[in-house]
Amino acid sequence: SWPELRRQVENFAAALRAMGVVPGDRICAVLPNTPQTAAVFLAAASVGAVWSICSPDMGPVAVLDRFRQIAPKVLVACDSVRWGGVDHDRRPLIDELLASLPSVEHALRGAQIDALLNGSADGVEAAAEKFEPTWLPTSVPFDHPLWIVYSSGTTGLPKPIVHGHGGIVIEALKAGLHNNIGPSVETGDRFHWFSTTGWIMWNGQLAALLSGTTACIFDGSPSAPSGVDAEGRPSKAPDWTTLWRFAGIARATFFGAGAAFYASCLKADVQPMQAADLRALRAIGSTGSPLSDECYDWIWQRCPQAQGQPIWINPISGGTDFAGAFVGGNITLPVHRGEMQCRCLGAAVEAFSETGVSLIDEVGELVCTQPMPSMPLYFWGDEGGHRYRDSYFDMYEGVWRHGDWIRITPRGGAIIYGRSDATINRHGVRMGTAELYRAVELLTEVLDSLVVDLEYLGRESYMPLFVVLRDGLTLDAALTRRINAGIRAAMSPRHVPNEIFQVLAIPRTLSGKKMELPVKKLLLGAEAHQVLNRDAMANPNCVDWFVAFARQRAAAAS
Repeated sequence: SWPELRRQVENFAAALRAMGVVPGDRICAVLPNTPQTAAVFLAAASVGAVWSICSPDMGPVAVLDRFRQIAPKVLVACDSVRWGGVDHDRRPLIDELLASLPSVEHALRGAQIDALLNGSADGVEAAAEKFEPTWLPTSVPFDHPLWIVYSSGTTGLPKPIVHGHGGIVIEALKAGLHNNIGPSVETGDRFHWFSTTGWIMWNGQLAALLSGTTACIFDGSPSAPSGVDAEGRPSKAPDWTTLWRFAGIARATFFGAGAAFYASCLKADVQPMQAADLRALRAIGSTGSPLSDECYDWIWQRCPQAQGQPIWINPISGGTDFAGAFVGGNITLPVHRGEMQCRCLGAAVEAFSETGVSLIDEVGELVCTQPMPSMPLYFWGDEGGHRYRDSYFDMYEGVWRHGDWIRITPRGGAIIYGRSDATINRHGVRMGTAELYRAVELLTEVLDSLVVDLEYLGRESYMPLFVVLRDGLTLDAALTRRINAGIRAAMSPRHVPNEIFQVLAIPRTLSGKKMELPVKKLLLGAEAHQVLNRDAMANPNCVDWFVAFARQRAAAAS
């Protein structure tokens, strides 16, 4: 209930103040998507602290690459997490974080978190043993930092993106309008968007609270096996009705998930209305990657109608970078398969040619030509703002380039075709290639590596990894497993490549940079002479292997 949420936030905020947390201190969390996590975040925000969270399924390298940059004062963490019916001990991860984060003065773990939320200080440091909840939110300026989220480029550490209180509140309220949700006591709205805490949609799900809407939170695998097999043993087959059954139990009116989820449901021939009572459902949201035409048809065929009309499909596309959407839904407009209905309020989105000409009904770079409400304040530690400007304003002077391909239709809608840069976008979670390289090249057998994500023009994500091995070594099944295990441990299971190939060399520029984007364009069908300048390469002879590989892929697909 709202009163119970307020009580827990008051209790935890009082504890933070007793520990000496003041506005601007960083509070980092490794927590799952639960109501308790939401309350801890709201408490941190209420005292003016700066929040940052990683999902418990992330490995220590990925978490430390983020938290080390911002020197947290408090770490709030779970000791275990349950996923797919299996309990995973996260204590070794948390111990490693604490050993590597000397700035942490207070570590709140496991049962301590629940105790503080419920007004007890048992087991917490002496500084917080006695406190009375006398809670009033700390007043902060409009542009006071609210949270730090992370989006990675192709080199270096993840970018620590700082968003402000005022801009995020505007963005969140704006999302309520685009999603057509309002106060639950008046509309009965119940908002669900499946996410882990490692995805910006976790922030978006909490944003529904600002509209007075009930948030329906699901923590765990969306396809956890259930039931028994033909021989009476527990089934190991994925059950893609899990989230639909949750939506029925929660009486969700808005159901959101990544596009890959709907594609999996389609392939599994899921019958949502047979699995659950979905009569309350009025809208379906999608993001993370383009929603295919086949998924539109599947949703319209398999999900309930509202007053005799097909259910409203509301795909959105935006980014961690500004914690919002560039293009999304409008309940008053018609829905066209494969197309987002409109550009969002406060987002001057256009498709630009390479020379900066605005395009209509042609694919171009997604740009935003005017400031938007939730533009980042800055990157943490980015003195002078050089990294910020290089990330978004490197191609067009004074214009934000987001790194997606987009087509603006003559009727004002928008179609997203995937990434235009080399960033990995696996199941809606963006990470830079540099993080994956660190995980792969830790193995003594691997000398060099290159990865590309070939999600484009509505295709499913296909991510091959190319590796150079030490002399005399061959990529066999055992080494493939070790590479995949290293990526899974350092990053997450979703960043394991589809396939791994051994190559003699990785294409590099004369300055030594890996040529990710040219290789990506080559594998997407571009001619070699259009994307690869051999005169500008340190090792031009290695290109022939990739050209042949691209031809083989094209022939197999035709």
